[in-house]
Amino acid sequence: MLVESLMTRDVESARPESTLAEAAAVMWRRDCGVVPVTDEGGSVVGVITDRDICMALSMRGQRAAEVRVAEVMARGVETCTPVDDVREALEAMARRQVRRLPVVDSRGRLVGVLSLNDVVRHTRKGKSKKRVSRRAALAALRAVCAPHGSGGDEEEAAGEEHHDEAVPAQETEEARGGGDADASD
Repeated sequence: MLVESLMTRDVESARPESTLAEAAAVMWRRDCGVVPVTDEGGSVVGVITDRDICMALSMRGQRAAEVRVAEVMARGVETCTPVDDVREALEAMARRQVRRLPVVDSRGRLVGVLSLNDVVRHTRKGKSKKRVSRRAALAALRAVCAPHGSGGDEEEAAGEEHHDEAVPAQETEEARGGGDADASD
């Protein structure tokens, strides 16, 4: 499945010279927790999250209208393209421990955002090219939710393997009509 089939297309961005108040207003209007930051040409130069805003304001003791996005935004942002496979995007999210990836065209201009929410809403059982596997979505979510910098320990990994081994038995029961597929999620 390609990123373009899941991504949010109508995305509003902020500029580096925007204030935190302006970025927060975008988040409020769009009901989101991240705003891509673009230059005058529309290329992604960073992202700013609601957490970035809260932490910057609490640490600086300044008003949101006094601080520029460029002062607190994350730079060196991982992106994906509309024609990337969703599994590759999930791997990038897991590797960088982020919940969202800006989607850029071949020139690096913002065309959308892919979020874990977008992916989770499209997860299904089985191996269909029109769906995202539950296993891939859960693996990315586990990695994103892990404490930053943790490599995970062996005991936790063993538990994950054990859990994954139990899934086929559950799917077999559901295939025989013995379970509700959505109730097990």
